[in-house]
Amino acid sequence: MKITKGKCKNALVKSRIEGVDYALNPYTGCQHGCVYCYAEFMKKYTNHKEEWGEFVDVKINIIDRLREQIRKTKPGVVMVSTVTDAYQPLEEKYQLTRKCLEILTNFDFSVSIQTKSDLILRDLDVLKKIKDKEVGFTITCPDSNVQKMFEPCASTLERRFEALIKLKENGIPTFVFFGPILPFFSDNMNSIRLLFERLQKMKIKKVYLDKMNYIKGKRKKISTLLEGRSPQALRFYEGVIDHEKRYSEWLKSNLASALSEFSFEAEVLF
Repeated sequence: MKITKGKCKNALVKSRIEGVDYALNPYTGCQHGCVYCYAEFMKKYTNHKEEWGEFVDVKINIIDRLREQIRKTKPGVVMVSTVTDAYQPLEEKYQLTRKCLEILTNFDFSVSIQTKSDLILRDLDVLKKIKDKEVGFTITCPDSNVQKMFEPCASTLERRFEALIKLKENGIPTFVFFGPILPFFSDNMNSIRLLFERLQKMKIKKVYLDKMNYIKGKRKKISTLLEGRSPQALRFYEGVIDHEKRYSEWLKSNLASALSEFSFEAEVLF
């Protein structure tokens, strides 16, 4: 893993995500190394020759830039983060995310955080000071072995579930992002119901759901991952690529059927 210190021009960047005004990404790159990561396109904005997931640029000036920028920026919704995980392991050392949140507590911005890491519990004291906030955890599959295969360096499923419970106990609004839903592993009714039952027991109210996007671009990485591990899953994945539209409709149908059995505030994003 190559760690480089760099600088950013702006801390807050206008976002094209619906319902989000600004993105705040303290790092470029991510240590989690998730096989399906859609943010790989960010590599073209760097000088790195390393594979995506094998480098992280630490934006060492982001605190100063945020202090300067925020006073002349119209309040809105800030998402932390959109193309990295703000709570990847490096955050424990650099604390850029924490320091950014501390600045945001003094201004009238809403904050939405999405992560895979229970390191966020370190910042409960800061989160409590933000008037309008929510914290979500990405969950891709209810099977911890599959999760570890696709997300080798992220927090385990159990640690994420425990963190969600802790956040709720401390009055922090929470959500779950079920996505990318993994072809073969978490798109079938049994897997979907299994996850929904767990979330319902935890009294999670808000759930976002999304398929695996840019799936053709991940063909090489996922094929390499599945070869020798699960030939059946590899064949299924190849079928999804060949019949992507039909697959999307099938997945939507599965989700609609499962959601009808539960009382989530749910939004399907595809």
